[in-house]
Amino acid sequence: MIEELILTAQGLKKLEDELDYLKSVKRREVAGRIKQALDFGDISENSEYEDAKNEQAFLEGRVITLEKKLRNARVIDDKDVLTNQVSLGSKVKIKDLETGEDLKYSIVSSLEADPSEDRISNESPVGKAILGKTVGAVVDVDVPAGIIQYKILEINK
Repeated sequence: MIEELILTAQGLKKLEDELDYLKSVKRREVAGRIKQALDFGDISENSEYEDAKNEQAFLEGRVITLEKKLRNARVIDDKDVLTNQVSLGSKVKIKDLETGEDLKYSIVSSLEADPSEDRISNESPVGKAILGKTVGAVVDVDVPAGIIQYKILEINK
C-alpha cells in the first residue's frame, strides 16, 4: 500500500520547486559534465566521467522519489487545521514549565520539518507529545536529557 504524504501548501511548493530545478537545471548540468568527460576520450579510466554518471544516477533517483511523493501528496487545507486541538498544520505556543520560556512551533510532516524555522515534525518527541492535545494541557516529553514538561498556551491556524 502506498502511504499518503500530508503536506502544507508551503511544503508542496518546496517539493515542486526542487523537482523543477532538478529537471530543468541540474539535468542539463550533469549532461554537460558527461559530454565534457566523453570528449576526453577513453572512458575506462576517466574519473570525471564516472563521477558525472554517478551524479546522474543519484539525480534520477531523487527525481523519481520526488515524483512519487508528489503523486501521493495531500495538501492540508486551512479548513482542515483545528484550533481546538493540536493537529498537523497547527501553529502552537507552548511554555517550558522548567525554564518559563515560551516557544512557538508549526506542526508539519517529517518531510517539511525545519527546527531552524520553528517547523517541527508531528513525529518528533515534542510533536508527538502535543498532537491531539488542547489548550491548557500539560505534556511530558521524554528527551535524552530527561523529561521536559510543556503547557500548551495557544493553538492557531
